Amino acid sequence: MSTMGWIGLGNMGRPMTANLVKAGHTVNGYDVVPDAVAAAAEHGVNPVGSLAEAVAGADIVFTMLPKGEHARAVYLGDDGVLAHADTRSLLVDSSTIDFDSARTLHTEAAAAGFRFVDGPVSGGVTGAEAGTLTFMLGGSDEDVAEAKPFIEPMAGNIFHAGGEAAGQAAKIVNNMMLAISLQGVVEGAVLAQRFGLDPTTFWNIAKVSSGDSWPLRTWYPVPGVTETAASNNGFAPGFAAALMHKDVGLALAGGESQGVDLPAASLVHGQLQKLIDDGFAGLDTSALIRNIDPKAEGLPG
Repeated sequence: MSTMGWIGLGNMGRPMTANLVKAGHTVNGYDVVPDAVAAAAEHGVNPVGSLAEAVAGADIVFTMLPKGEHARAVYLGDDGVLAHADTRSLLVDSSTIDFDSARTLHTEAAAAGFRFVDGPVSGGVTGAEAGTLTFMLGGSDEDVAEAKPFIEPMAGNIFHAGGEAAGQAAKIVNNMMLAISLQGVVEGAVLAQRFGLDPTTFWNIAKVSSGDSWPLRTWYPVPGVTETAASNNGFAPGFAAALMHKDVGLALAGGESQGVDLPAASLVHGQLQKLIDDGFAGLDTSALIRNIDPKAEGLPG
């Protein structure tokens, strides 16, 4: 078994590290929030008080951070990973960050003599707890092959998406497509009900017809239709609207940098912004239905 450094023990990092501990690894965990470190310690993570302690002697270092700015600071700062880790440690960033930041981390890590893999995940907190996350890895064949055995206790699927920042590219595009599909589902759900269609009957039709999609099958925004939907639980977040807003924003930034117009992504980004402006950033993304029908069943308040 291996010694791992882990930086970022929030809603995703905490259950991910718990699965690594269950697999027999020693995980030295650090977060700037002491309560997060304490919560991870309850699941077997060895709590440490600094980034330098987390990376000391690690075979592999994982980071799970909110944004590109945080990842750049954690890796590139004077007191960061590149300053303290041994170059024998493999570095894996599982944050969801912008494409340009991911490429910068690859470049700077290589210049400092490190091997680096960008490895964002899909599956949310539920997948993190179950150890069924999808990992999208970007890096050299050799580095990705080395990372895979460490990742397996946390994963249901592992894909080598390509070279530098390819994992981030795949994650950004995937989540953009999810958000666009979901916007169609919430609009369709409201219109179907206004036409007088029973929600379950319509759902059964759509899921075997051309209107089928992943969010229709798993996130249908009407209570009692599909078991996995947040609409059954007052739209408590499986994937919070604020996080989806961030991810679609990353896609729009990527589109701008690559010269690609993304009109549907722009529309749904605006719809997510409206949800946030109305005070519902913490609800599940499927609460987008509120913008179409403020009185939709299952919404809080």
